[in-house]
Amino acid sequence: MNNVLRRLREEEVTSVTATTYSKMVSDYINDAKKMVEEATDWSALRETIIVTTAASDNTYSLTGAGNNVKVMSVINDTQNCFMEYQTKDWFNDALYIANAVEGAPKYFTYNSVDGNGDTQVLVGPTPDGVYTLRFDVVKRQADLSSNTDTLLVPAMPVVHLTVALLARERGETGGTSAAEYFAVADRFLSDAIAIDAAKHPEEMVFRTV
Repeated sequence: MNNVLRRLREEEVTSVTATTYSKMVSDYINDAKKMVEEATDWSALRETIIVTTAASDNTYSLTGAGNNVKVMSVINDTQNCFMEYQTKDWFNDALYIANAVEGAPKYFTYNSVDGNGDTQVLVGPTPDGVYTLRFDVVKRQADLSSNTDTLLVPAMPVVHLTVALLARERGETGGTSAAEYFAVADRFLSDAIAIDAAKHPEEMVFRTV
């Protein structure tokens, strides 16, 4: 918050809700955070969600993941095998036309969201017992709201993109145009993406099947 305010020649605050302007700045910080989070599959946003199945139940929630989540890979840890994505039509055929028998889950697909707003998945075949499934996901961070919240994605792209958004909103920044601020933010973002991508070089290689 204060990193942004100083760059806009505004007074620092001791709380994100200290003034009407700081409240507006916090909204723009969260806007910028979302933009940065969507720019790549950041290492800092990756985690594993464990799902435990029950017999005859094929629908499960990725608890805490929200709706804006990306599944990178899924493992049936009980069977020691990777699970593959299939379409909803494939599941409809297996469930309602072929009447597939229950068994160890090998496939998954998406199935809307639950009452908490978390992404739901279908697994197939419908489990015939208890299996432990590991969903490796990219989970976007909830909006920052309190003074103690910590940003997970790189801070500098968020700071400079927030400044650019606010500069465009206020119409003047003392000599620097909003377009120039956006260019600076893009440079910080591209550098941060390059550094993070180096942690996962295998994801930058195109392979044909």
